[in-house]
Amino acid sequence: MALAVCLLFDARTEHAIREIWRRLEDTGVPTLLSHTHGRHVPHLSYAVLRTFDVAAVMEATDLLPDEGPMNLHFDALGMFRRSRSWLVPAVTSDIAARQERVVEAVESTGADLHQHYRPGVWVPHCTIAPRIKLEQLPQLASAVYDVLPLVGTVERAALIDSGTGEQWPLRHIP
Repeated sequence: MALAVCLLFDARTEHAIREIWRRLEDTGVPTLLSHTHGRHVPHLSYAVLRTFDVAAVMEATDLLPDEGPMNLHFDALGMFRRSRSWLVPAVTSDIAARQERVVEAVESTGADLHQHYRPGVWVPHCTIAPRIKLEQLPQLASAVYDVLPLVGTVERAALIDSGTGEQWPLRHIP
């Protein structure tokens, strides 16, 4: 179980990402739509915590300034080791600074930050398929590039338990 500080999208962006998930699922490529508990939502994680106190993390993020909605420009498909595929947003100084502030706040609670979410190491991404096989790459590319480029609007944020899908909405967007 892990807790993530997540940016969540407006209805139009969420629909576009879910449509990619559905198209891939229809071709036999598993996505976050069917992964684990099946309660995943399109998101971008600022931080993933391996140990945490939900109340303390909520309080720490509530103390951060409200940075308001932002647009993310997705124009590419990415892959991490172990075959996780994702939409690549343009990395702006704004999103990097926001992520760094969130990490500083959640670490101040004593939470253990996953190593891939350290500022300077973190790669912003919106997961499409958690495990992709080499022979599924054409279906993946087709489904994604039929939608890209995509300007996605972040309109809210939440803490999300990756093991259950449970969400704790944040008061504002850090």
